Order: sequence, then C-alpha cells, then structure tokens
Amino acid sequence: MELKGDGLRLTVYIGESDHWDHRPLHEAIMLKARAEGIAGCTVFRGHAGFGAKSRIHKFELLALSFDLPIVLEIVDTAEKVRAFLPAVEAMVDDGLVTVEPVEIHIYRHQREK
Repeated sequence: MELKGDGLRLTVYIGESDHWDHRPLHEAIMLKARAEGIAGCTVFRGHAGFGAKSRIHKFELLALSFDLPIVLEIVDTAEKVRAFLPAVEAMVDDGLVTVEPVEIHIYRHQREK
C-alpha cells in the first residue's frame, strides 16, 4: 500500500488515567483506528503538561500514581480522518482534539516475503 499527497493529522491530547470501556483511552482509540483501517496511529507519553483545568501533571519518582499527558497522532486521507472523528468525539470526555492539514510525502507498506 502506498499513500501520498494531501491528508489530515488528527491529534488527541488526553490523560493517562482516562479510560473507555474498561481499557486505557489511548489504547481504545488506537485499536478503533486500526479496526477502521486508518493508515497509522502513534501514541506518545509526555513527561509533564497541563490542560483545560491548568493542573500540572508530571512524572515524580516517589508518586504512587501518575496521570501523565498522552498524545495520539493519527494521519490518513482527509476522508478517512473526517469519518473517524465521530468515534473520537464519542470517546473523549476530557481532552483536546485538533485536525491539521498535512502533506503525506512517503507512506509505504511492503508485503512480507
């Protein structure tokens, strides 16, 4: 499979403690993207950050629990990203979702030999 040209990047900013249907929200979104045939999804775990409530979330070695920032980046054609947005909207209760145009320069998938 090869994908090239104009596309969209869907970025989802959530917290590590967010859940959906008894699993971590970032995992649920990633698995839903995979099931929907999205070209790719990457999950990043932040060291620190804050959101709408301006509460600082950061890694502390002696803390018993964490709620670190999680960022998912999803890239595909505009049609596929726009079709996936309602699923993300239904899953994210607290967070930020952005959509930006991107130029897909190279996306290749070679068949396994």
